Amino acid sequence: MEAQATATVKEALAALYHHSDDAVRTAADRWLQQFQHTLDAWQVADSLLHDESSNLETLIFCSQTLRSKVQRDFEELPSEAFRRLQDSLYELLKKFSKGPPKVRTQICIAMAALAVHVPVEDWGGGGIVNWLSDEMKSQPEFIPSFLELLIVLPQESSSHKIAARPERRRQFENDLCSSAEVALSLLTACLGIDQLKEQVLEGFASWLRFCHGISASTLATHPLVYTALSSLNSEQFLEAAVNVTSELIHFTVSREASGITEQFPLIQLLIPYVMGLKEQLKDSSRDEDDVKAIARLLADMGDSYVELIATGSDDAMQIVNALLEVTSHPEFDISSMTFNFWHHLTLNLTDRGSHASYGSEASIEAERNRRLQIFHRPFEILVFMVSSQVEYPELYHTFSEEDQRDFRHARYAVSDVLVDATDVLGGDPTLKILFTRLIQSCGNCAGQNQKWQPVEAALFCIQAIAKSVSVEEKEILPQVMSLLPTFPHQEQLLQTVCSLIGAFSKWIDAAPSELPILPPLVDILNKGMRTSEDTAAAASVAFKYICEDCRRKFSGSLDGLFQIYQIAVSGVGGYKVSSEDSLHLVEALSVVITALPPDHANRALELICQPVINPLQEIIQQGETVLQQVPVRQLTVHIDRLSCIFRNVKLPEVVAEAVNRYWPILKSIFDHRAWDTRTMESLCRSCKFAVRTCGRFMGVTIGAILTEIQTLYQQHNQSCFLYLSSEVIKIFGPDPACAGYLAGLIQVLFGHTVQLLRVIQDFTARPDIADDCFLLSSRCIRYCPDLFVPTEMFPRLVDCAMAGITIQHREACKSILNFLSDVFDLAKSPEGGKYRELINTIILQRGATLARIMIASLTGALPSGRLEEVSYVLVSLSRAVGGNMLNWARECITLIPQQALTDSERSRFLNIISDASSGSSLGSLTDRFAEISDVCRRNKTVQDIVQGALWPHDSTFTVAPQPL
Repeated sequence: MEAQATATVKEALAALYHHSDDAVRTAADRWLQQFQHTLDAWQVADSLLHDESSNLETLIFCSQTLRSKVQRDFEELPSEAFRRLQDSLYELLKKFSKGPPKVRTQICIAMAALAVHVPVEDWGGGGIVNWLSDEMKSQPEFIPSFLELLIVLPQESSSHKIAARPERRRQFENDLCSSAEVALSLLTACLGIDQLKEQVLEGFASWLRFCHGISASTLATHPLVYTALSSLNSEQFLEAAVNVTSELIHFTVSREASGITEQFPLIQLLIPYVMGLKEQLKDSSRDEDDVKAIARLLADMGDSYVELIATGSDDAMQIVNALLEVTSHPEFDISSMTFNFWHHLTLNLTDRGSHASYGSEASIEAERNRRLQIFHRPFEILVFMVSSQVEYPELYHTFSEEDQRDFRHARYAVSDVLVDATDVLGGDPTLKILFTRLIQSCGNCAGQNQKWQPVEAALFCIQAIAKSVSVEEKEILPQVMSLLPTFPHQEQLLQTVCSLIGAFSKWIDAAPSELPILPPLVDILNKGMRTSEDTAAAASVAFKYICEDCRRKFSGSLDGLFQIYQIAVSGVGGYKVSSEDSLHLVEALSVVITALPPDHANRALELICQPVINPLQEIIQQGETVLQQVPVRQLTVHIDRLSCIFRNVKLPEVVAEAVNRYWPILKSIFDHRAWDTRTMESLCRSCKFAVRTCGRFMGVTIGAILTEIQTLYQQHNQSCFLYLSSEVIKIFGPDPACAGYLAGLIQVLFGHTVQLLRVIQDFTARPDIADDCFLLSSRCIRYCPDLFVPTEMFPRLVDCAMAGITIQHREACKSILNFLSDVFDLAKSPEGGKYRELINTIILQRGATLARIMIASLTGALPSGRLEEVSYVLVSLSRAVGGNMLNWARECITLIPQQALTDSERSRFLNIISDASSGSSLGSLTDRFAEISDVCRRNKTVQDIVQGALWPHDSTFTVAPQPL
């Protein structure tokens, strides 16, 4: 059998690498992947690795196979197989000591994974590191292999590819901490072999995370530290030395228990070496990767020691100056390495909590001001530096889409730095610095060969800090606004000008009336809407902000505003505003209307709705056939604008009149396009905003809407009808006057839904309905429990939820789990007292099955990303029914074989359930549930065993049939 499998593996590898037919290669690859999951893979891979005739392709495949088997499937082997596996891996480690390197690395990872799986005693009492020490001393010719194993041990300790139990993983990490001194001594011994120096440094970096028991003063005099720091000036070992130094820096700030002062011997050693690299940043002969490594180290040092730097000592300011040099580097990838440092420094300087140790409020404020004064000049320099990094390159138009996206992201990053700077310098002083750059750029922009890029960059930076600039600022912004109309209408420059106008809308509103600022700015926005789609987008957004904040200034200019609006939404007249961006203009007019007196607002609302309603009315007037055949977009573009109006005109009575006036048009679309999901979603969204804005002013119209959606939902199964109903329940649920028609709505919608969602396959086929149904259910519990909980529909919804818990669709699953937790929480809440007996009866009837489904969900039936929601349902259920949950959990957990879950792990799980019943904090319970979840998911075999034990169970039930 083994010989046949071995021959088949060889044939498949030959086909994979050498066959000319793609289909054959694909089939071979698929077979090899499946083979790696078989039990035969252990013996075949091991045999071929020991076979002297195996070629490189076979060795690589078999070493990867053996490595993955040890990581993932170690539990497949009988306990007595460990010693044979250890011996085999040991022989292979020696065999491949001189290569091939890829094969040797896989063997090392396999041995590291084996060490994670088995207790320290199995390596001879002293653990794998002591075993390695003995082997390196007795067989020095194999030191390269032993050294690589020593390097990967700490690296693999946190690998989640290794299917080890969490408890065993923690024990292994403790074993590594106990062996750290032995590991460092082995690495030190290898320093004498020149060709291994880089690997030694790599190993030292890996092991530093486990050196908790070694003091900073001891490390400060350690030969490995000296070697790493002296290698910072070596081109050959720079990268490795930087990695070690970076880990040493992290070492000094990760030991909070011992205090920062105890780390000073090492900190004082590290900083001069790192600072000594500063000059190499300017060395044009240095390789770019070397410069990046140096910059990364300086940035890492700054970020790690930011609290010390924030004191403003002379030594600290030298580090700040070095980091400014990194920030000034022309390569953005390098300069941006410091941005996190500047952000954290800003937080430290401005947060009063950073100075709490100074005692009184007066002392805290004095220290805060002292530090801000010290760092004032460095942040001024920072602003001037980064403001030059957002300038459009000359050849920007030739950039690929990806490069253009990277450039935009770089500008956003610089914006964040500028905002941080305003927290230290103040918004108005920062504006002055940027205005200086703008004036310089305007000088460069004059003349025939003008360059627009520097002007645009300065305006972009000014726009970035808009929220930090005082609305009372009177010196700089009037000058900026007066300059805007003078700039050329180059596309990117005009786009930024439009964005700047929008960003300073609050300042424009507060500007003195004697300054005629607004008219020329509106002219610029008009020009922006005519130039290109990008400038039109920026102008539309700016227009929205201007109308929001300056609405009262437009009260005498409504005719002009409506003209702009009508041109934009009609698509004629030269504007290049997309249908999506036109929504910003719809919103702009809507907020202006909100500020009008009611009599004027009625007429204005009618005017703003006409360009939206008229095209819909024209389509309807052409007859039913045309309405059913018209492309979706020709309807939704207008309905979405209507949604925007209903959402943003905050005049309930005025909007309610409009909704009532236009309801016949909307009803026609409901009636003839109910099969069309996109149109219905758009229409329901419009009705949702109408309900939200108008509330009880909707009068008879709300009844007509509810009648419509009840009928159409039963005919067309559109989930958006449920979504709209959720909003209705939220607004009208608490109103007793609405109880009659809401009770009917609930019965009809839920009654139809439970017929659609009977088994898990139904949920998978209709996730949107599941999602919106249980969102609606939770809303009913929250806003009108009297209309829902005492009805026969309530237990049917609980049954329906149980049938769909394991749906893989994220949002639908979350809605179902949230509904269940809402049910259990209601039973325990003071306001839910009158439902407690009813809910408890429903839970107790279904408890054993529900507990089993939830435990299956925790242990693998649902993705680990649902852990928080699953845990909360388990906690809520435990608190609702107390000891019953413990009994149900005990029954479920005994079904899981010992191979998957040990007695102690079962006991831990039951303790979690018990603690949940007694009120332990949710956070700690979730962490403990996560550990049990990890145990049951540690590899596919175990997960299948657990799910096989818990499924199939009574999950094939359907919801109760609807009563006649």
